[in-house]
Amino acid sequence: MTLLSIAYFGLCAALLALATWRIRRADPEATVTALFDRLLDDRAVRIAVIVVWWWLGWHFLAGATL
Repeated sequence: MTLLSIAYFGLCAALLALATWRIRRADPEATVTALFDRLLDDRAVRIAVIVVWWWLGWHFLAGATL
């Protein structure tokens, strides 16, 4: 189970790095804030961010109290 979680986290990190690299290549003068603004323009990315935060909160914050 731990290995699966590490693999999932690694995949998400790699996809975020790939998306950032593609945006950065298109506009090399972009700031970090501009990169996140462009990433979050897509509805699918916003939903993915919400799901990741929910998953982290459920497993690490609420898990010990339930």
